[in-house]
Amino acid sequence: MQQTTRDLRRHNRSTLLSSLYVQGPLSRQDLIKESGLSSATVSNVVSDLINDGVVEEAGLVGSDGGRPRTLIRVRGDFGRVVGVDIGETHVQIGLFDFTLDTITTATYPVAGTGLEPEAVARLVVAGIDQVTSEVGLDPAELLGVGVGVPGVAAAAHELVYAPTLGWAAAPLGDLLRRDVGVPLYVDNCARTLGKAEMWRGAGRGSSRAVVALIGVGVGAAFTTAADPLRDATSMTSEWGHTVINVDGRPCRCGSRGCLEAYVGAEAILEDYQTLPGARAFESADTETRLAELVTRAAAPGPEAEILDRTAKYLGIGIANLVNLLSPDLVVLAGWAGATLGLSILPAIRDAAGRHALPYLRGQVRIKLGELGPEAVAMGAATLPVMQVFINGGFPPKGARDPQPR
Repeated sequence: MQQTTRDLRRHNRSTLLSSLYVQGPLSRQDLIKESGLSSATVSNVVSDLINDGVVEEAGLVGSDGGRPRTLIRVRGDFGRVVGVDIGETHVQIGLFDFTLDTITTATYPVAGTGLEPEAVARLVVAGIDQVTSEVGLDPAELLGVGVGVPGVAAAAHELVYAPTLGWAAAPLGDLLRRDVGVPLYVDNCARTLGKAEMWRGAGRGSSRAVVALIGVGVGAAFTTAADPLRDATSMTSEWGHTVINVDGRPCRCGSRGCLEAYVGAEAILEDYQTLPGARAFESADTETRLAELVTRAAAPGPEAEILDRTAKYLGIGIANLVNLLSPDLVVLAGWAGATLGLSILPAIRDAAGRHALPYLRGQVRIKLGELGPEAVAMGAATLPVMQVFINGGFPPKGARDPQPR
C-alpha cells in the first residue's frame, strides 16, 4: 500500500519521539544521527512536537568546541496514564505522568479471597477513581489505562486466560470498559514489566535482556530491543513451569518439579515450614511473611538455609535461560524478586555461573530490577504510552487531546 504524506509524517514523529523517550534528552544533531532523517526533516518534526506540547527544549550541551547544542526532552506533563497490576497477592493501580514518573498509587490486598473477574474489575475502577481524585484529575483526561495480568490476553476482546487466578477466557476488557471511558489495553504483566525495565530501569543499554518476574507465580519476558517501535521483538515464556527436578514436588500446574514449585513465594514459605527449627510467622499475608523470612535469615538457621536453597534453584533457572536465549542481561524483578534480591543475588550469580555454558556466562550480567514497588503497574502503563508513540505523539482514538499549554 502506498505511503501517504500523512503516514510519513506520523512515522517520522514516532521515530524521533521514541528515540527521545528512551535515550533522551538528545540534541537535534543526535536525532539526525540516530534516525537517519535529514536535518530539515528533524528540525520540522521537532518543531511540530514542541508546538504540540509533547517535547520541550531542556538546556544546552557543549559540542567539541563548536556552538552549544540545545537538548530536547519528552514532557512528563504531556499527559497522564494509569497502570494496573493484577496479581495473586494484590491489585495495584498507579497513576503516572507521560515519562512514567510515579504520581500516586493505590493497593488492595486480595490474597486468599478467590476474587472473580467482576470483583477485580470493581477494584480496578475504584483504584482509578482513587488515584485520579487524589490529584484532582478527571479520569476522562487520561491518555489511557494499561492492565497487566498474570496470563494471556487474547487480542480481540481481552479475554484473559490466567490459571493462577482460576480464570479461563475471563472478559476483563469488557468488564472494565463499562466504567473506564478512556482507551484500555490488557497484556501479560511479565512482558509489560520487561518493557518498563528496558525503557526506564535496569535494561537500559541492553540489546538482549530477560526480565524474570518473581512473585507467587514465576514468569519471564525476553526482548531484543529497547526501541518502543520494535516492540514485536518482546515475548513471554512460562519459565516457571520448566522442569528442574524430574519427579520433584508437585506444581499447581499439574506437573512435578517445576521451577515455580521451588522459587515461587508461597513455595518458599511452605518449604521453610518443613525445616527443623522453623518458627511461626507473626504476619498472615504472603508478602509480609516473605519479608519476615528475609529479615530472620540475617542470622544462621533454617531461614538462611531456605534462602540459600532458593538462590541455587533460581540460579539453575537463570542458567537455563542463558543457555537457551544467550541474553546479555537478566533482570530479577517482581515483588518477591525485590524482597529476596539483595540477600541472595550473589548466591544466584554463583549458581548461574556454575550451570551456564562457559562461553555464554561470561557475556551475561544478572541485576535486580530498578523500578521499585510499583514496577508491574508501571509496566502496564507502558501500554497507553506505546499507543501515543505509534500515533506519532497524538493521543490515541478515544482519548482527549491534552489541554493547550
